[in-house]
Amino acid sequence: MPSRRQLFSFHKGYFWLSALLFMVEVLIARYLHDEFIRPIGGDYLVVIWLYCLVRSFTNIPVGLTAACVLLFAYGVEMTQYVHLADRLGFTGPSLMRTMLGSSFSWVDMLAYTLGIVTVMACEKIRLVAYERFCA
Repeated sequence: MPSRRQLFSFHKGYFWLSALLFMVEVLIARYLHDEFIRPIGGDYLVVIWLYCLVRSFTNIPVGLTAACVLLFAYGVEMTQYVHLADRLGFTGPSLMRTMLGSSFSWVDMLAYTLGIVTVMACEKIRLVAYERFCA
């Protein structure tokens, strides 16, 4: 684990990728109202976006970042299982209800998992390419 001084650092590649993924997520939420891309593709991409956002500002190791993002996504999904948004009084359309979600789904859990598997595969490919071409 990096020292405290090295824990925070700006990585522009991850930052720009997170900005692009955020724009894609907004476009999906705004314009797609289908039964696959919006509910499943959005959940798949959101964990990739969160991973890139965290990596934009930290030097936390890849595996730890991926695990924390996945656990966070699972945690949010579990709040949907217990209907936390309703319990907190967010019954109508609101930003908080959108962020917390309203219905638990095992498919969402799978989408989060596949998103993090994709992140880990991309990071492995990036590492191998770096070692091959830059080392």
